[in-house]
Amino acid sequence: MTKSTDNIFSVEKPEESSGFLLWQVTNLWQREIKKALEQYNITHSQFVLMASIHWHTIHKQEATQIVLSSHTKIDPMTTSTVLRTLQQKNFIKRQEHAKDTRAKIVVLTDLGKDIAKKAIVTVEDFDKKFFSVLDAETTILNQNLRTLLKQQ
Repeated sequence: MTKSTDNIFSVEKPEESSGFLLWQVTNLWQREIKKALEQYNITHSQFVLMASIHWHTIHKQEATQIVLSSHTKIDPMTTSTVLRTLQQKNFIKRQEHAKDTRAKIVVLTDLGKDIAKKAIVTVEDFDKKFFSVLDAETTILNQNLRTLLKQQ
């Protein structure tokens, strides 16, 4: 029999752990987002960066690699790698920065813009459906996370 000192958990049941619930909901959500994006031949990280570039463009803001990394919370090295892949797919191009010769402005190509716009609609539609199980009057976070997990 396990001694009570071995139980270092602060909760009685796993579903009382906000972190564990968040982990489960995140995995469920990401798995479905991945499926939704397959039709565009892009990964979730690629989508997030393309959507961020589009967001910056329509708001008349320059999107450099550093700006994109900060905006998306994707680490700079991963951002660089993903942008390189997007450039190879002809979804983005890099242009000279007017003031900083070390920086490049990242813009969507026409193909990239078309893919990004379609993917944004797909992801937003998915999000509306995924989160629709939550009441308009939000209850505590753990109740909402448990509701989301029950939909699968």
